[in-house]
Order: sequence, then structure tokens, then C-alpha cells
Amino acid sequence: MQDNRDFIDRAESAAEKLYGEPMSTEDISKNFALHGVQKRAEALERFDSELRGEIDSSPHSLRRRVRLMDLRKKMGTVHEALRKARR
Repeated sequence: MQDNRDFIDRAESAAEKLYGEPMSTEDISKNFALHGVQKRAEALERFDSELRGEIDSSPHSLRRRVRLMDLRKKMGTVHEALRKARR
């Protein structure tokens, strides 16, 4: 079975199963900092390949894309800060 959900959908679904409510993008980026450098790098690469995929022009799709791009930017900033701190 192929999972066609985007990164945010998968994270929200997992959080909802664990905590009973979806996780905000802010919480996703905070939790991202808890992972090791290799796992963060792999996650960013998967995220980038997801963003390279096609997008349709529906308003919902465009809003999701902006939300994904914002989360990617936050995660990239966290990753770079942690790398500079050698973590």
C-alpha cells in the first residue's frame, strides 16, 4: 500500500494517534531538533524530494504547498543551527 499523504499529513496523523490531536508545524520543527544529524539530513532529503513533486493549482493544494515550504524552511534552519553547534 502506498502512502500518498504529504509530510505534514503523516506527522499530524502520527501525533493524533499518540496524543489525540494533530501536531502543529511548530511542534513538528521542535521535535525535529531531537533527532541526530544523520536522521535530520535524511528527513530533509525526503522532504525536498516531496517538494519537487508536481502540484495542482487548487487553492487547497497551494495552501498545503506553502505550509510545506514554511515547515521545510524552519526544519532547515534548525538543522543548520544544530550542525554549527556540532549536534
